[in-house]
Amino acid sequence: MKVTTAATTGHPFPRHLMLACLLAAGLGGCATDSQYEPRSPAVSPPPVRATPPPTAPPTAPPTALPRPSPVPPAPPHERDGRALLNRLLPANIGDRAGWTTDILAALTALQIPALPENLCAAIAVIEQESSFVADPPVAGLSRIAWQEIERRREKYSIPKLVLDLALRKASPDGRTYRARIDALQTERQMNALYDDMLSELPGGKTLFGGYNPIRTGGPMQVSIAFAEEQIRQRPYPYVRRDSVRNEVFTRRGGVYFGMAMLLDYPGSYSQMLYRFADFNAGRYSSRNAAFQDAVSRLSGQTLALDGDLLRYQDGVPADGSSETQRAIFLLRARLRLNEAEILRDLKLEKSPAFEQSVLYQRLYALAEATSGAPRPRERLPQIDLKSPKITRQLTTEWFARRVEERYRTCLARRPAEA
Repeated sequence: MKVTTAATTGHPFPRHLMLACLLAAGLGGCATDSQYEPRSPAVSPPPVRATPPPTAPPTAPPTALPRPSPVPPAPPHERDGRALLNRLLPANIGDRAGWTTDILAALTALQIPALPENLCAAIAVIEQESSFVADPPVAGLSRIAWQEIERRREKYSIPKLVLDLALRKASPDGRTYRARIDALQTERQMNALYDDMLSELPGGKTLFGGYNPIRTGGPMQVSIAFAEEQIRQRPYPYVRRDSVRNEVFTRRGGVYFGMAMLLDYPGSYSQMLYRFADFNAGRYSSRNAAFQDAVSRLSGQTLALDGDLLRYQDGVPADGSSETQRAIFLLRARLRLNEAEILRDLKLEKSPAFEQSVLYQRLYALAEATSGAPRPRERLPQIDLKSPKITRQLTTEWFARRVEERYRTCLARRPAEA
């Protein structure tokens, strides 16, 4: 967004617009990636889909005077699931019963069976991302916010006095905006602060409606954009009093959307390891990274094996060809495909249908005929993780292997009969 000030136009910049720009832009980008902690594979089958367990028939309304009725015992399959999950959960987590309820409810709603592999996959991601804290704190979040505010203030030549006056304004919870920024600890708090700026600062909704700096949240640090897309594909099982964005920050919503992202899509991976990588990099990134490797070897072009076959902006394909697309165009004669046909199939890269596309089938056939050996269909994406919260070099591969280690530890807790 282009911002003009008195320094560039000779006219005073309206204070309410300046303050809205400063506060919303200043907090942008402060919390986008997951919270990571430093540790590192096991072969386990991908989840098996099943129909949800049958529910008990409704009871007839009472005909006598109403009186308290006992809670019916849980059905055997539910009792078994609870017993298994209780065995698999790490020791010494807060509200063990609550986590058990929300994890099993998500599995039931998504029609995913409570197998040890599925339960441990979810447990490993929750443990990695939040250590079983529903709204996990972000170290140094207030400091990060202030650094961004100061950087934006200097960029737009906003006097410090104007900034100080703005931040002394009382916010809806009674505290000043300065006090709330000083006290920031979680993404949920940051999200609430942003909502208040939109509703309280003059011109805020006009200028910044549809934009929010918080992109992930909850105990599994799931993407809010994914959650919003998920409910367009499948009804959300809970009664929502707030937006989907706010549900992501709850335990039940964060677990539901996180498990959907992790398990609720078909994949032919040989190990859970690749689903963990997909959770961090995007669905089918591990499959697509292997495809990029085959393209690179055939074309002789060096490619970033990041799992994105096209260029993306705000989650949608952007104008202009990607490196992978250009490398495949060099092979079009050998593939017997024109550029339009190649682009048609590349647009399937985020779906299981890509594996049945003509491009996918012909490229692997050509790669294997050229090398004389089978080419892998799965590979960990090579992506450096970037976030103001990350103070050292981390990668998608590091994340996947770290979660895989927790996954194996969880599986070791399963009873022998499971």
